[in-house]
Amino acid sequence: MGVTGLMLLGRAGRIRTDDPLTPSRVEVFKSHFHLSPISAIVPGHSTSDHDSSCRAMPPDGARLRVKRGSSAELGEAPMGQSRKRIGKDCKPRYTAYYEDIRGKRRSAGTFSSEKKADKAWQRAEAKVAEGKAGDPVRGRQTFQRYVEEQWLPNHVIEATTREGYTYSIYAHIMDTFGPMRMIDILPSQVREWVREMTSDGMSPGTLRLNKTILSAIFTTALNDQVTVLHPCKGVKTPTVPQKPLRIVTPEEFDTFYLHLPDEVSRLIVETAIESGMRWSELSELRPKDIDLGTRIITVSRGCVEITPRFHPEGKRFLVKEYPKDGEYRRLKLSAQMIVKLRAFIEEQRLGDGDLLFAYEPPASRMPDELDLDDDRIGLTEPNAAGRQYRHGTMTAYNAAKCRCAYCRRAYAVYRANRRAEGKDDPRRGRRWETDGHIPRRWFRDSILKPALARSAIDVDIKMHGLRHAHASWLLAGGADLQVVKERLGHGSINTTARYLHTLPDADDTAIDAFTRIRRRSEPT
Repeated sequence: MGVTGLMLLGRAGRIRTDDPLTPSRVEVFKSHFHLSPISAIVPGHSTSDHDSSCRAMPPDGARLRVKRGSSAELGEAPMGQSRKRIGKDCKPRYTAYYEDIRGKRRSAGTFSSEKKADKAWQRAEAKVAEGKAGDPVRGRQTFQRYVEEQWLPNHVIEATTREGYTYSIYAHIMDTFGPMRMIDILPSQVREWVREMTSDGMSPGTLRLNKTILSAIFTTALNDQVTVLHPCKGVKTPTVPQKPLRIVTPEEFDTFYLHLPDEVSRLIVETAIESGMRWSELSELRPKDIDLGTRIITVSRGCVEITPRFHPEGKRFLVKEYPKDGEYRRLKLSAQMIVKLRAFIEEQRLGDGDLLFAYEPPASRMPDELDLDDDRIGLTEPNAAGRQYRHGTMTAYNAAKCRCAYCRRAYAVYRANRRAEGKDDPRRGRRWETDGHIPRRWFRDSILKPALARSAIDVDIKMHGLRHAHASWLLAGGADLQVVKERLGHGSINTTARYLHTLPDADDTAIDAFTRIRRRSEPT
């Protein structure tokens, strides 16, 4: 009778097979473990001396040396081990080894006991197993662990998008789904989250954005076989109303333009509305991008402002060697615009690689004193003591606690005079951290908003709003829709079509046509 099995005990562990050992299988077994013939290992025993229930065991006191083949050679899963060594203090130390998913031998650490080392390589093997497709253990990791260790570090997105996604995840998503296991998140939990966010007052647009981020995470998880279903599929969010665009008219723009503080800010705003460039493209514009002869600007770069921890080098401004849509584009400017840009470049003595519009911190200046008219300004409301004071005085600011524009201006003038005389030691004005690029927020708060307040027009003008106005004015003037699309760098012509008929007088022709038909029965 043949031997049914063989059990070998050695340092590498217990290795067992329950298949009958035919002569050919014995040779294969010997070649894997580099053993001497069976008869030599167990003297006095042969395969014919045992029945089918017998197992060949080494005799008492016999030492058996087993040289284990690699996991790849044996077709097995990676198997770790602990290796003993003597440290500098002459004490034994145990290093844990395991094989990663690529079959490479790695260390899981060195420990004072073999038991701790064994646990270390076992934990390492468990983590390797999580990286295997189809392993159910991967679905048992928490949402937070998957996002922080897999999705955010490895998802290829723009730096500004990563910054926005990270904020949204930790502000609105992680508190709900972070502790949950990936396999436990179902559409019912996502619908409940949508309801809670709606009840908390989140706007439909913000909720749609956060659900889009959550859906992107689970799309990747489904492709990675971490989950078996997509919990965001079929989950609806509240409707986002499409509000009509409010486009600044040419008359409103002219009023606003006259209230800009200086020639540089006027040139920036005029370049923006004449070219339709995004702020990221305009702030990175350089003389080398402008062909003054052909009046053509080449848009080939963009500069975005991000939090330093999202910048590859820890800086504030990140220059990308491509615009937002990823494609270079060329557009033509008017002759009068080129004349202004040429004069500005020559006046500033700019080189080809210099920024066309660079940030310069504003010099400190005295607040403008108001021409106070007693009859027009009047007195404050009575204070607790029943006294009233004239507006625009320090007494009204302090005693009556009045914070009207005149009293605030009086206080600002008072403080400015003290600083000029060296009587106060106030903190320095904020200086924006920049490499020369104009901070978007500074330009908005220091240039645009004061000009809007002075112009008193009934429209909120932002830099991106000037891009909207450029598109609307072109289409209202009869420009071809495809030409406008290419000029703005839109990915879809449907985006450009949003600017059709956006000016207040866009429906005048329709009203005139209707009026002619409506009154055609009336006598002329």
